[in-house]
Amino acid sequence: MKKVWGLLLFLIPFWLQAEIYSLRVDGPIDTILEEYVVNSFAKIKKAGNASLVIIEMDTPGGYDTSMRAIIKAMMNAKIPCAVYVSPQGARAASAGFFIMMAADIAAMAPGTNTGAAHPVSVTGSDIEKNMKEKVTNDAAAYIKTLAKNRQRNAEMAEKAVRESQSYTAEECLKGQLIDVIVPNRSELIKQCDGKTITLHDGRAITLNMQNQKIIHLTMSDRQKFLRTITNPSLAYFLLIFGLIGLYIEFTHPGVVIPGILGGISLLLAFLAFQVLPINYVGLFLILLSIGFFIAEIKVQGFGMLGIGGIISFILGSMILVNSPIPEMRPAMSIILTFAVCFGFIFLFLTMKVFQAMKRRKETGREGLMGEYGIAKTDIDNQSGKVFVHGEWWNAVADGLIPAGSRVQVESINNLKLKVKKSGG
Repeated sequence: MKKVWGLLLFLIPFWLQAEIYSLRVDGPIDTILEEYVVNSFAKIKKAGNASLVIIEMDTPGGYDTSMRAIIKAMMNAKIPCAVYVSPQGARAASAGFFIMMAADIAAMAPGTNTGAAHPVSVTGSDIEKNMKEKVTNDAAAYIKTLAKNRQRNAEMAEKAVRESQSYTAEECLKGQLIDVIVPNRSELIKQCDGKTITLHDGRAITLNMQNQKIIHLTMSDRQKFLRTITNPSLAYFLLIFGLIGLYIEFTHPGVVIPGILGGISLLLAFLAFQVLPINYVGLFLILLSIGFFIAEIKVQGFGMLGIGGIISFILGSMILVNSPIPEMRPAMSIILTFAVCFGFIFLFLTMKVFQAMKRRKETGREGLMGEYGIAKTDIDNQSGKVFVHGEWWNAVADGLIPAGSRVQVESINNLKLKVKKSGG
């Protein structure tokens, strides 16, 4: 039995061959990206064979809570971690800067930048002065702790928080904020080979990157789906499309398909709004604008309701997702496209309303005025019969009109027409 256990202990290193794990962080750091990174570290830790985890990053920043959860997962995994800002032209701003400072190895590609980590309200609103000072001091203390733990330039790191300083890759390397500038991941792995690093728990590890397999951990299908619909522009489109679909269904009962598609789109939009920083005043303004458009169609608002709807729609759309990070707001081109479309629809419907108001009525009492008919009997100022508008009517006239003459209706009184002889 001892021989068997000895053989197993001898073979374990071969079964658990060390591997390099790679993650990709793109776009705003939100709860979905947090779930992806935290779950990935849990899987890597459970596998027990990771020699290095590389997080390739290109982010404008994001939520403080998600950022701290990711950093906590990195620090408690007890696995060497490298954060690499790539590809060229990428950035690690705001929350991304904190994550890079927490890494055991910080690397950047040429032409990238980082920093601009001053804390702001995720809704874009002003923070009360005392609270803003507290938040800034807390963030500054946090970044200094991360920088000092990794023997990095704490002064430059603090300036990125307090003064929103942003640095190029070359400035970061010169100022000892990062460890290396490399053009690609393969070169980063070569640079890491043989490097001795001290983990957050105090253990010193010498990295051996020779002939190690790279395993790419991607988002699950569920995470990819949620990440897609939480794109602010798509969430905004789903909201408007859903409202239009439900309006068509309510005004044309039985069409079914617009109602189904509208309901699904609206629910997906509300699912996205649970992740995005929604300003509910903006949402109510959009709903109010739809109400104005409906009212303009149903009643004669002479354009005022439609104009109010367009103004309400544009204002609501602009503040619906009011984040200081542009990537977390709907694209202005999408907002303007919908506003122009609604504007054209409103103008078209208003034009049709005015045309209908100017058109002579063709039914009821007003519809008979000016109509032409044929005298079926002689008509005088006492009695007579005419055929007008497909119907027989009693008629009178100021003078005698012989039977068979063409007549025109002048007025109607108590279901009796007053007519005159027509020369046509």
